Amino acid sequence: MRHAIRFLLGHELRTIEACGPTLTVLDWLRGPERLIGTKEGCNEGDCGACTVVLVRPEGEPGAERLRYRTVDACITFVGQLDGCQVLTVEHLRGADGALHPVQRLMVEEHGSQCGFCTPGFVMSLFALTKDSPAATGEAWASASPIDDALAGNLCRCTGYAPIVRAAERALSAPAPDAFDAAHDATLARLLALRDDETIAVSGARGRFFAPATLPALTDLVAEHPGATIVAGATDVALWVTKGLRVLDPVIWLGRVRDLAVITTTPQGLRIGAGVTLAEAGATLAGLHPDLGELFRRHGAAQTRNAGTLGGNIANGSPIGDAAPALIALGATLHLASRAGTRDLPLEDYFIAYGRQDRAADEIVTGVTVPVLAEGARLAVYKISKRFDEDISAVLGAFRLTLEGNTIRQARIAYGGMAGTPKRATHAEAALIGLRLDASAIPVFKAALAQDFTPLSDMRASAAYRLKVAGNLIERLIHEAGPQAPETRLAAVREPAHA
Repeated sequence: MRHAIRFLLGHELRTIEACGPTLTVLDWLRGPERLIGTKEGCNEGDCGACTVVLVRPEGEPGAERLRYRTVDACITFVGQLDGCQVLTVEHLRGADGALHPVQRLMVEEHGSQCGFCTPGFVMSLFALTKDSPAATGEAWASASPIDDALAGNLCRCTGYAPIVRAAERALSAPAPDAFDAAHDATLARLLALRDDETIAVSGARGRFFAPATLPALTDLVAEHPGATIVAGATDVALWVTKGLRVLDPVIWLGRVRDLAVITTTPQGLRIGAGVTLAEAGATLAGLHPDLGELFRRHGAAQTRNAGTLGGNIANGSPIGDAAPALIALGATLHLASRAGTRDLPLEDYFIAYGRQDRAADEIVTGVTVPVLAEGARLAVYKISKRFDEDISAVLGAFRLTLEGNTIRQARIAYGGMAGTPKRATHAEAALIGLRLDASAIPVFKAALAQDFTPLSDMRASAAYRLKVAGNLIERLIHEAGPQAPETRLAAVREPAHA
């Protein structure tokens, strides 16, 4: 085992041999490191004031390059920094003290008012200039890349227009900087930090483990059946920052490279449990644009860069965005333990609220998503109070197989309508043999009422949920028509200077 966490803070090597398992990067930066440019706002991953950039080598062995990803420091544990470069707003200034081009443009466009949120905006724009969709070929969603990059940064002073102008200028004329000049040297240093050792460090509040291989991971889980397993920690971190829970031990699977791959199999796309929501969304968008748009609206860029598809499924949330869509597609979940592996239909994983079909020594290793068959139609609808960075009130996913305009097969799943993501089996059966037109609407709604008895909570009332869930069939029918009206909220804006 390796009894130290190793990473670069800026360009300086940090080796941490004693660390609590849930010490957040935000508390570490502002505490021992005294890097107070990173601000604490919400402390729950919503406002973006604590945004930092993590730089990691990505790509096939021998062809890696550095990728710049924003994350919220308030919901990232220090142990998750192993093997990366951490950049804060303090690291952007040049050796001579000069502002980074992004900072200079923010000044020129008057992009800062009270200034509290400004470091987070600067780091998001910095990452965007390094990994813009145009530069990486990942233009997989319909949103403006600027809107997408900034959705997780909130400004109470409503100063977005000048910030967007600064972003437009930064993207229109990107200029090489000191990080580009140091690319090869930084890449070599980060690759040299890689090893296959299991990390084991401890502090006053518990132990943190980070295996590098799947066998080592399953061994640790077997030896510590009460451990909290984290991937991105975007949900678990709130247990600490808001619930003040003590978690001991914590096992992080982010170093297991076998879990961070996407492969094509005869059964479909197999997405490892360590694949981030950003990467999964980019790939699934190739199956259907609705999947790309669904994942684009899953939290903000900071959340998607840290959270994983496996984690979103494993925690069993009834309002997790991914599960209903994957259930509608007929996805298969993969689990593993020291004793072996097993597969099950994704819908069978969710037993009841807070209960999943996973033994204490098992972990989710991935999910296989079938490709849409010929003649199948997919529609995925997320209903939330805000368009961006919000949790679903209702999420409906429809996979229909049509013969002409007659429904021959139907798989329909909802989130937010029960204690788990759940198929609407009565509604599915009621649609078979019907035409996909207005005549199907009352039949569908009546059957749906047999499938669900939703609850009221802060996001929606039970009556609203049931009505909206039923109305989604009308939306699907309208979109399927020969002269389909525009039913989607376009995530495209006019330039800020227009």
